[in-house]
Amino acid sequence: MTEETILTNAILVLPEATLHGTLVVRGGDIVDVQPDRSTALAARDLDGDYLIPGIVDTHTDNLERQVQPRSLARWPSRSAMVAHDAQCAGAGVTTVFDALCLGDLGFDKERIRTFRDGVVDLDSLNDADLLKAEHFLHLRCEVPALDMLALFDTVADHALVRMVSLMDHSPGVGQYADLDFYRALRRRGGMDDDYIERRIRELQAQREQTRLPHRRALLDRVAGRDITLASHDDRTEAEIAENAADGIDISEFPVTMAAAKAAKAAGMQVISGAPNIVRGGSHSGNVAAADLLEAGAVDAFASDYVPNSLVEAAFQCAQRIGLPRAIAMVTERPARMAGLDDRGRLEAGQRADLVRVRLHDGLPVVRQVWRAGERVA
Repeated sequence: MTEETILTNAILVLPEATLHGTLVVRGGDIVDVQPDRSTALAARDLDGDYLIPGIVDTHTDNLERQVQPRSLARWPSRSAMVAHDAQCAGAGVTTVFDALCLGDLGFDKERIRTFRDGVVDLDSLNDADLLKAEHFLHLRCEVPALDMLALFDTVADHALVRMVSLMDHSPGVGQYADLDFYRALRRRGGMDDDYIERRIRELQAQREQTRLPHRRALLDRVAGRDITLASHDDRTEAEIAENAADGIDISEFPVTMAAAKAAKAAGMQVISGAPNIVRGGSHSGNVAAADLLEAGAVDAFASDYVPNSLVEAAFQCAQRIGLPRAIAMVTERPARMAGLDDRGRLEAGQRADLVRVRLHDGLPVVRQVWRAGERVA
């Protein structure tokens, strides 16, 4: 007999409305959504809490924070992956795209180690069925980096690669267009001015030589695969035009309003950072996600570096755009962007990825989490 779970006395956040009612799960899927309270003896009373779909996070760097909790303290990688997974599940994130960096521009060598170890650990823990959330790989490809293509080739055929983003963190462009900001950032990393200036010149020269051939080679490698393509940290309309012409569907974390609006006008979808919403603005002086929301220039949120930011951002945005639409920005919309049609909505036939949430003085607190009908947090 297939196990049945009945969750009742909940505010169900449906695609178009909220409903005080009951949700029935069988065999890992939602089989029914009903109004009102269930009278079944086996029904679990959710005390009037919200029930939302499992959150889908298309971009999280949280593993890097677990691997390196202090600048000089590297944590054992497999332990870090377990901690990362538990944090995501505890934040209501049932589908995780681990954003791992491919390519070194001379300042973040440890990220390559995190990428290599992360893939190995993910395979091992998946094989042992020890992860609470479902994890996919999001390859963040540092296009001008000399080692990017070779690193990509090591995982190009990995079954969990579902998303690739094209990045360029060279000084003078994108996120680092302001060279004074770039210099200050590197000084905080303990580098002296002479070294910083030399590296700026070297990296700018390297970009001139590598960006276009590497970009073309990477796009050729991805062509024909079931992989979602995104650009990263777009700043200008010209960058958006180039990306759209190359078939890139998503602008991830555009740093200006102009870039976000250009992306929407080009038929691209836009992902912004949920921490930007929760904090009330960008930590690095980029466009505020709330302004993108007001302008209709953002489609979904990703956690970037704080898993719990997604549920908080959604409930904050609900005050402006309504709860169903706000929840969709962290569930259905990112799921569809990533080609996942089996999750993200509370309706019959969808996978029973579910999150129970209670508001406490306006703060959404995740109380319980189910993945494919099984309680994981």
